[in-house]
Amino acid sequence: MTDISRKNFLRFLVTSIGSLYLSGCINQEKLLSRSLSPEKITPTPFLPDPQNTVEVDPTIEPEEMPTQEPSTTPVPVYPDLVVARQGDPEQMVRAAVDSLGGMGRFVTPGDVVVVKPNICASYHSYEYAATTNPWVVGAIVKLAIEAGAKQVKVMDFPFGGTAEQAYRKSGIQAEVQKAGGKMVVMSNIKFMETAIPEGKDLRSARIYDDILRADVLINVPIAKNHELALLTLAMKNLMGVIYNRPYMHANLGQKLADLSTRVRSRLVIVDAVRMLMAHGPTGGNLADVKKADTVIASPDIVAADSYAATLFGYQPEQLGYINKGVQMGLGIANLDKLNIEEIHLG
Repeated sequence: MTDISRKNFLRFLVTSIGSLYLSGCINQEKLLSRSLSPEKITPTPFLPDPQNTVEVDPTIEPEEMPTQEPSTTPVPVYPDLVVARQGDPEQMVRAAVDSLGGMGRFVTPGDVVVVKPNICASYHSYEYAATTNPWVVGAIVKLAIEAGAKQVKVMDFPFGGTAEQAYRKSGIQAEVQKAGGKMVVMSNIKFMETAIPEGKDLRSARIYDDILRADVLINVPIAKNHELALLTLAMKNLMGVIYNRPYMHANLGQKLADLSTRVRSRLVIVDAVRMLMAHGPTGGNLADVKKADTVIASPDIVAADSYAATLFGYQPEQLGYINKGVQMGLGIANLDKLNIEEIHLG
């Protein structure tokens, strides 16, 4: 027998164990690769359990799933324009706005609202119909606050006298403050040069910053005669939001329509409680005033002006700014195409 030294024996043992280990790894790898090869995988067929099989009777109709009933809540349809007559100013404003869907349709909680009446000069009190009726303005402020307005500002840029004088003389300041609104004296430094992208003639103008930043603009003109424009109504009332008014007079109709594309009135309420029939815009003779006890309300500035024009015996197409407003897609002047609701309160 060959004598094996301890050292050689240990070397032989380690070599043998290593060979066995490597052989096992190689065989295991072959087994794994063989078992994971796609061609070697055979899916196990699904065999239903006979004890759990449910037989279907072919004579029984399948049960239909219930269908959801369509909503029966009607979509509200509001008139395009409302005319309220023969009530006091606040009654007429409330009735007209309610028929349009309520002030909540135009003002949402948290809105900053600007109300723009016509307070053109400090010369006369409201009886002379040169400035918007103070109770009409006060009613609008109340409605806006009731709808959740965060703040209601009332402002104009008078060309005769100071704003403070005009606000007091017109009676508007007292009614606005009583209703919870704020009278704002328009500062020269807050008129901002503003582009009017849709304008054809008026491509930019210095527009009052509060007007631009407001969530809602409610345009509240008085219906009155104007020696240059024939009538001062809602589109003409926007002259009070810009600084350089004399520039507007050439091609006035187009420029007013241009301005209306940038300064959008969410709601128009025309005060025709007392109408100035001649010698506008400032008047000064009670013989020129007609008591009409009428309020016109519409979200369509062209429609509101068109209806108001008829109160003076004019057809809408006789006013240049109405024609231009139609051409620029600002609203509808054809009263036959409008859904008009008339309310008689007296």
